[in-house]
Amino acid sequence: MGMGEFAKTEFNKIKRGPKRATYDKQAIFKIINDHFIAHLSFVYKEQAINLPMAYGVLDEKLIFHGSLKNRMLLAMVEAGTASLTIMHLDGLVLARSAFHHSVNYRSVTVFGTLKIIEEKSKKMRALNSVIDQMIKGRWDELRPMNDKEFNSTLVVEFEVNSGSAKIRAEGVNDELADLEFPVWTGVIPIEQIARNPEPDKDIRKSVLNAKHIKEYYEKHQFKQANQVLP
Repeated sequence: MGMGEFAKTEFNKIKRGPKRATYDKQAIFKIINDHFIAHLSFVYKEQAINLPMAYGVLDEKLIFHGSLKNRMLLAMVEAGTASLTIMHLDGLVLARSAFHHSVNYRSVTVFGTLKIIEEKSKKMRALNSVIDQMIKGRWDELRPMNDKEFNSTLVVEFEVNSGSAKIRAEGVNDELADLEFPVWTGVIPIEQIARNPEPDKDIRKSVLNAKHIKEYYEKHQFKQANQVLP
């Protein structure tokens, strides 16, 4: 895909809050790479459907997998096109009026074409990307996938043809006339955190200190805030 921006189209152009919009491909993929759940939209038998799915990223394409009879993936492949959204909630923005309440966020909406991955080595790399998108380094620790599992799994790549991102990362935007109103205002930061890992009851003692689990937890664990309300 390379650097640059997506051209503005009827579908990806952001009309409300255009100052928060970006069409920069690198910025869009940064938001994609920082998550692992996407909400895919498609039409099945004239009914609009939207479902969340885990994804991987391989060669700047999003990877989805399911059973060979997964109606959502098969419907999207048959249609040839689909769209998806990804959002990170970064904060609650609490203003002096209901009208100005908001949230801080990073979101993308992308449009693309889909096809089934059938070549064996690429399909295996694609499945690897889905696992490692969730937790880096996990795939190499797993029991290798056997032929039955591999052959019964449908893997689809989503090539991004167009998209845009919208980002809000600011404080309260109140009316000047409201600034003296006596109510708490500000931003409550929001993030997804990891609690202490809970080993399975049948786990072997030799793997209790798995490096990739420790690294994930240390990166995402709760960090005590510097300041709290009295």
